[in-house]
Amino acid sequence: MDVERLLVRRGQPFSVILQCTDIPQLSDHQLNIILHLGKKNEVVLKVPDSEQDHGKWWFSQRNAQGEVMLTLHSPADALVGLYSMSVVLLSADGHILEKTQPKTFYLLFNPWCKDVVDICFEVLDNSPAAMKNSEMDTGNRGSPVYVSRTIAAMVNSNDDRGVVSGRWDGEYNDGMAPTRWTGSVPILKRWSEGGGEKVRYGQCWVFTGVACTILRCLGIPARCITNYSSAHDTDANISVDYLFNDQLEKGYDGWQVLDPTPQERSDGIFCCGPCPVHAVKEGELGMKYDAPFVFSEVNADLIIWIVHPDGERIQVSQNSKVIGRNISTKSVYGDFREDITANYKYPEGSGMEREVYKKAGRQITQKNEGPGQLELFIKHAPAIHGTDFDVFIEVYNAGGEDTDAQLTVTSNAITYNSIHLGECQRKTTSLTVPAHKAHKEVLRLQYDHYGACVSEHHMIRVTALLQSSDQNNIILQEINIPLKMPVLNIKIVGKAIISRKLTAHISFTNPLPVSLQGGVGKIEPGQAVTVKFSFKPTRAGLRKLLVDFDSDRLKDVKGEATIIVREKKKQNRNILPEI
Repeated sequence: MDVERLLVRRGQPFSVILQCTDIPQLSDHQLNIILHLGKKNEVVLKVPDSEQDHGKWWFSQRNAQGEVMLTLHSPADALVGLYSMSVVLLSADGHILEKTQPKTFYLLFNPWCKDVVDICFEVLDNSPAAMKNSEMDTGNRGSPVYVSRTIAAMVNSNDDRGVVSGRWDGEYNDGMAPTRWTGSVPILKRWSEGGGEKVRYGQCWVFTGVACTILRCLGIPARCITNYSSAHDTDANISVDYLFNDQLEKGYDGWQVLDPTPQERSDGIFCCGPCPVHAVKEGELGMKYDAPFVFSEVNADLIIWIVHPDGERIQVSQNSKVIGRNISTKSVYGDFREDITANYKYPEGSGMEREVYKKAGRQITQKNEGPGQLELFIKHAPAIHGTDFDVFIEVYNAGGEDTDAQLTVTSNAITYNSIHLGECQRKTTSLTVPAHKAHKEVLRLQYDHYGACVSEHHMIRVTALLQSSDQNNIILQEINIPLKMPVLNIKIVGKAIISRKLTAHISFTNPLPVSLQGGVGKIEPGQAVTVKFSFKPTRAGLRKLLVDFDSDRLKDVKGEATIIVREKKKQNRNILPEI
């Protein structure tokens, strides 16, 4: 893992070499190893030269050619951290005759990423628990539950000297926009070099990426999980309630859920988990930590209400299939999505899924259906950022009588976590839907309307409210439309070899009907540009080149290329004898 520092895995032996000037005398004396751990050497361990107690540190020794090889054995539940190690030579009566200068090594759960190992332990050392009682904190570091929970709290800066500050309002002038980051290491280095000053700014994927890097570095296996249509249950009723006015103004072992995004307090601090994934699937909400919150994130019912001016609330729909879809992680076998929804929940709408929902403590109720038979559907054409596109709303009357109704359709720019940034367009239509017939409306979303208010998440939400004239049918439907962004095309010229210059050509075509400025000069609508740059690879193997492009109207346009970097070939020189 590293050639300059010793990083070892707990529960597995490792060896060090002791150089001695007089090997025969060692047989008359005794060697001991002294270990210190903690910022103030709170933990001191005397390691014996044989296994005296299962689950304790011990070492063995072998002598050969002026050297002694000491093999240290650590217990599987040893405390992780930066150890200081000294070897002492004791006389027969126990007096110290000689002592080596201290040498250090890191003991990890499991080695991973050498670039940030110092910073990862620095994060732990800056936690409130460590600052308040360093001895207690150090003594708890043998527990992956304790360490992971500490990291979940320390990755966000809400309560403490944490790493990343969250922001969701689009104002990032005094920091970096969350979408700009391309890795966790620059964030951790900036935090450390800034003396523990919070790094601005992050959102959920940034918090998750940083936490995953730290946990892997410390040796705790971790992977990032994406939950589509994730719920935030603020009132602990295991459902998500949308309230509109009539104008539409708005256990277990195995994998554990750990969420470092600051959303709700858990035992007084902003963190979430670890919570067993199996407990979430089975609805066992008494399990630590934060099982009800995690359950709601992936399996809440979405309930929509209309609130009339007099305060009366009418439930217009209840949907059990919206929250928690396509729960995904990156496959270990390549750059593609692995669906792990079945780990978290039974199939939507199945008997088992509903039984689990009941067990979780929510009495399932369905809205009262009126005598009306209207149905509402929303579809949309391919949505490419910078173009105009159509949204199709269909009202179907399954009843035997013509029905009068009012249809209101709005489009709003939203963030990925459903914050409305502004209304783009609105259309209200009075209509009569013939029996057993469908009425279709088209809402054309124009770039001139949505371009100015769409967020860096490039998302538009279309909401349709249908009300029959007799108020027996009130239906509300929503659809989120992600705008397809352009990509940077990357072409690598030549073979990638360590320390040899490699050239990349990056090309981009402006898809907007307006010119772009502030990037690589002025780019007119439809204009294609190509930029060439060179760099030298530093590490061999399968690597990724990430490129980011910013301009005044388009930000965080990204591209990537996979590169296989090879080692330099060694030259064989033949030396011929002179004749």
